[in-house]
Amino acid sequence: MECVRIGCSRAGARPDVGDNGRVTLYRDEGVVLRTQKLGEADRIVTVLTRRSGRIRAAAKGVRKTKSRFGARLEPFTHVDLQLYERRSLDLITQAETLRPYGERLVVDYPRYTAGTAMLETAEKLTAAEREPALRQFLLLVGGLRTLADGSHDPRLVLDAFLLRSLSVAGWAPALDECSRCGDRGQLRGFSIAGGGAMCARCRQPGTATPAPPTFALMLALLRGEWDYADDSEQRHRVECSGLVAAYLQWHLEHGIRSLRHVERDTGTREHREVAAETARARPGAPDASGGGAGGGYGDGDFDVDGYGPDDPAGPGGTTDRETV
Repeated sequence: MECVRIGCSRAGARPDVGDNGRVTLYRDEGVVLRTQKLGEADRIVTVLTRRSGRIRAAAKGVRKTKSRFGARLEPFTHVDLQLYERRSLDLITQAETLRPYGERLVVDYPRYTAGTAMLETAEKLTAAEREPALRQFLLLVGGLRTLADGSHDPRLVLDAFLLRSLSVAGWAPALDECSRCGDRGQLRGFSIAGGGAMCARCRQPGTATPAPPTFALMLALLRGEWDYADDSEQRHRVECSGLVAAYLQWHLEHGIRSLRHVERDTGTREHREVAAETARARPGAPDASGGGAGGGYGDGDFDVDGYGPDDPAGPGGTTDRETV
């Protein structure tokens, strides 16, 4: 991270009266996750950045009608920022829009709610501020780009994003082998607390019993096999969404509030099984039907970095390109 330090010009020189000492400016790019009001005209902006991880910074006067960059600091916006480092909240001094994903998402309710769930999940998975989270940032940029393009069902895009985010965090569910014994034979159940799929021998009473095509769909979303995902049946998508969201919220140990707004069908037998299995595994845990696990999501054939090879906003084209 390049910093511009402004301080005394001579070593050992005594600073002038009123001099605050060394001042640090730095630049970083990021995605705006959410904003909060601060005072009468300011905002606190939470941003997931490429180099610094998740940060919270103050933006002065952005709620005024004459603000120079207030509209650039809205959720879903991919921005390039210049910040002034302070002891508490850093101060945003410049903001340049790289991609305004929100323009396309806010006019389409299913995509908007799916995108909101992606932003909240990214924030929850980066619990520590200023801890670099490059892969999570790249996943989020790619997911928002795919969501805005409209190339896949938003339910699938959100599910794939959640699965890949879980994988980046080290919580990827077992989908092609038993999570307990490693057997790759007939998988009969999915255990939220047990780590994923289970074979007939290891399956415990009350464990959810998704159909084989649901396991295949979850695996396709994790691997980015979109031909299979796009041709999947609606009932398997609904079942997949319930499993993925319940599994995510189990590991986060609290619910994702925005998931309850994602369009879904919660009246199926599969959703009731997931809700019951989650409640048994952890009493009081968010369920798959009401607390927000039943939505539909996914991530898309988006690359982890979200940049195309000729994208001028990308850092050197395919230099740091990575695919999950």
